[in-house]
Amino acid sequence: MMSRSSQSALEAPATHTEKPGWNAGRLLQLNPSALPTAAALLLLVLMLAFGEIQYGRILQMSTLSNLLINNAHLILLAVGLTFVIITGGIDLSVGAIVAFSSVAGVILVSAGWNPWLTMVIMVAIGAAFGCISGALVQYFRVQPFIATLATMFLARGLASMLSTTPERLPDDSSFLFLSEPWKIIDGPKVNDLVITPSVLITLLVVVAAFFVLHRTRTGRTVYAIGGSAHSASLMGLPVGRTRLSVYVISGALAGLAAVVYTARLGIAQNITGTGWELDAIAAVVIGGTLLTGGAGYVLGSVVGAIVLGLMNVLITRDGGIRPEMLTIITGGILLAFVLLQRLVTARRRRQT
Repeated sequence: MMSRSSQSALEAPATHTEKPGWNAGRLLQLNPSALPTAAALLLLVLMLAFGEIQYGRILQMSTLSNLLINNAHLILLAVGLTFVIITGGIDLSVGAIVAFSSVAGVILVSAGWNPWLTMVIMVAIGAAFGCISGALVQYFRVQPFIATLATMFLARGLASMLSTTPERLPDDSSFLFLSEPWKIIDGPKVNDLVITPSVLITLLVVVAAFFVLHRTRTGRTVYAIGGSAHSASLMGLPVGRTRLSVYVISGALAGLAAVVYTARLGIAQNITGTGWELDAIAAVVIGGTLLTGGAGYVLGSVVGAIVLGLMNVLITRDGGIRPEMLTIITGGILLAFVLLQRLVTARRRRQT
């Protein structure tokens, strides 16, 4: 005869009936902030499928190559802005930093400066502007929107003071080495996979940013500031130093984006980068980083940048769609992801 405990154990419903393995639904339930990133990945897959069905020759190695080469600068800007937005801030100066850094760099190279030293100076210029923005935000308590807006006007004005006409790199400059194509895959059944040194640098930056943000104490502090800067300070985290550093990172990557973009085109203008800060913010939001701070992913921002780049490719392939529609479609997608973020934020509040 069975004891009561044995009998109740047999009658009790099984509590572990799920099959082992990866469960996307359960992952999103445990981490609802990953929902916008998952939606961005789904959107990218749908766009690739639509492009292949509608126009053909989209699912090719050459498409991936062109997307990475043409959008390397946007990926760099989006990665830098990911750090800033996770802390609950914003950086409107990155496009203007690209303009000033690129014009200054081309002028220095044309004057006989070493191109490699010039590249370092361009990145340093971006970091200096980021330091100014970060100092205004952290030590002078200026709202990030106003602080970076002031830095944007400063950088754009300095670029216009340097030159109002296009400046061109010398044809034999080693600066152009960054845009030299390297063939990675070449076969009869596979399209050529081509990258450039600029793309390789961009991928290395993405890997480094992923490691810093998701695997280091600094990254955990960045998320903590976005959740609650006051609570992070009470826990003894270096809030001031970290908040300053994220703007320096954003500015430095804007300077690097100027290097990459200038090497690809070979020219620089004071109007370069106009509106790029909005494109980068859109890429970060589409990639799943919450505008309220505290949640976001570097790889999600990369996906967001590729989504915007692919959208441009699809509109270019379709001769019946006016190029101006890109802005309208981007606005619609951004609005949808902002609304999705609102749902995620509300769900997180209910869980807490």
